[in-house]
Amino acid sequence: MVGGRSALENANPLIYRRSGERPVTAREEDDELPDAIDDREIFDLIRSINDPEHPLTLEELNVVEQVRVKVNDAESTVSVEFTPTIPHCSMATLIGLSIKVKLLRSLPDRFKLDVHITPGTHASEHAVNKQLADKERVAAALENSHLLEVVNQCLTARS
Repeated sequence: MVGGRSALENANPLIYRRSGERPVTAREEDDELPDAIDDREIFDLIRSINDPEHPLTLEELNVVEQVRVKVNDAESTVSVEFTPTIPHCSMATLIGLSIKVKLLRSLPDRFKLDVHITPGTHASEHAVNKQLADKERVAAALENSHLLEVVNQCLTARS
C-alpha cells in the first residue's frame, strides 16, 4: 500500500496514439443494403473500453489492436486477441471479461465469440483463456454484483 492505495502493477505504461475514426461509406448508410459486420466494426466497439487500473482506454494502452480482431460474418464468428501491458497482469481476466461482455451486449446472438490473450504475452495465458472460454464461468462472474459493477465501469465512457 502506498498512501492508502495499493501500488499499480504497471505504474508507467506506454501510451499509444488512437487510430482515427472510420469514415462511414454511402453503402453503410443505405438501410436497404445488408451491412456485414467486419473487423473494424468490432474494433470500434472495444477500443474505448477503459483499463481497470489506468484512466486510459485499451486502445491507448495497445491492449487491443484492429489487426488482432478477426470476423467472419458469414460463419458468425468473432475472435479478439488482447495483449496485457505486462506478463503478470492480474487484471487480464477482468480485461478479457470486459471485452466479452461488450461484444455480448452489442452483437446479435448468432455470433460465437472467442476472446483470448495474444499467445506468449502473459504468464497465466492458458488459465485466463480457459476461464474466458467457459460460458458457465463467465455467467457466474456476471452474477457477482461487485464484479459486474467493475465491468460496467470499464464499459462506461469517461467524460
